[in-house]
Amino acid sequence: MIKYGLDTITELKFKEFNPIIERRDDQWVDIVLRPELDSGAPIPDDLIAFSILVICTLDGTIVQIVPQDEDCDCEYQCTFSEKEQIKAFIEQNHIQTAIANLTSP
Repeated sequence: MIKYGLDTITELKFKEFNPIIERRDDQWVDIVLRPELDSGAPIPDDLIAFSILVICTLDGTIVQIVPQDEDCDCEYQCTFSEKEQIKAFIEQNHIQTAIANLTSP
């Protein structure tokens, strides 16, 4: 995690994600991830209820990854490595199938 305005980086290693997948409209699918972290990679102390909003197109392509605190945008951004972990999770067959099931007529 990178906090805006600071030079320090905390690299989170995700063990598991608990997704909530919802179709927003005719263009977007929202996926809220509640991550479980590997030990040794603590969430920054100033985050109360950490989650990650992943916005995808209807075909499952990731458009944006937004760290959130208490379901609102926060002053953190994900590192490249964290984004890669999230991308790998979203691209798994069972997640892509869940997205497809939401978007099929």
